[in-house]
Amino acid sequence: MTNGLINGGEDQSKRVPFLYESLTYRIIGILIQVHKELGPYAREKQVGDLVAAKFQEVNIKFNREVIIGDSGNVLDFLVEQIIILELKTVPFLISEHFDQVKRYLYQTNLQLGLLVNFRDKKLHPKRILNINNLRTTAELL
Repeated sequence: MTNGLINGGEDQSKRVPFLYESLTYRIIGILIQVHKELGPYAREKQVGDLVAAKFQEVNIKFNREVIIGDSGNVLDFLVEQIIILELKTVPFLISEHFDQVKRYLYQTNLQLGLLVNFRDKKLHPKRILNINNLRTTAELL
């Protein structure tokens, strides 16, 4: 549309981009594919294995089961060295799951974590920001 308005009048020219928007959308697209293939009752290991295979297919760089220093904490995935991806296969997410990702962000000094529960009938990825270390949008682009 020529006036920049979409979806009932939302002005796209004033839209603030998400942190690592393009990569995040690619990751979420892969997660949706994995969920469709495995369904909501797969084990976390199965989910992680298929996510890793899909990342490799599309040349998304990642490290799996990354140990954070000597803390004993282990990231499920570190994607492109900038996004933490934490996978869950639980009946529902609780505050401890969010706190876990926040702790990982703080320990790694990274900006963005994605928390995804594959037990849900539909995926609802949660974006978690490290508010203690946010940089300006210009620094991140």
